[in-house]
Amino acid sequence: DVQLQASGGGVVRAGGSLRLSCVASGFTFDYHHLIWFRQAPGKEREGVSCIRFSDGTTTYGDSVKGRFTISRDDADNTLYLQMNSLKPEDTAVYYCAKPLDPGDVLPLDAWGQGTLVTVSS
Repeated sequence: DVQLQASGGGVVRAGGSLRLSCVASGFTFDYHHLIWFRQAPGKEREGVSCIRFSDGTTTYGDSVKGRFTISRDDADNTLYLQMNSLKPEDTAVYYCAKPLDPGDVLPLDAWGQGTLVTVSS
């Protein structure tokens, strides 16, 4: 079974930092693009970042560009999201996810339970 277990969330003050981790199993981790997305209460799902397996190319949503950094450790099947200069509007449940087709970013077909990030002002 595919499993993606995110951790590292918590409560932090605005301007602070957190590092999220996602340990994956059940699929060929090093041959999949990987995605972080988030969902705040009452809001739609928002793509945060993606990292490609082929060349490590990264992309970011406009709201997090310059503050967040995605990375991956294929040896440990772990995906990371370093979040700096956090803002209250970053408050959300953060999910790591894999796409249905390893060579595409969408659609997603599996994600974990998420980890809650709360940024206080």
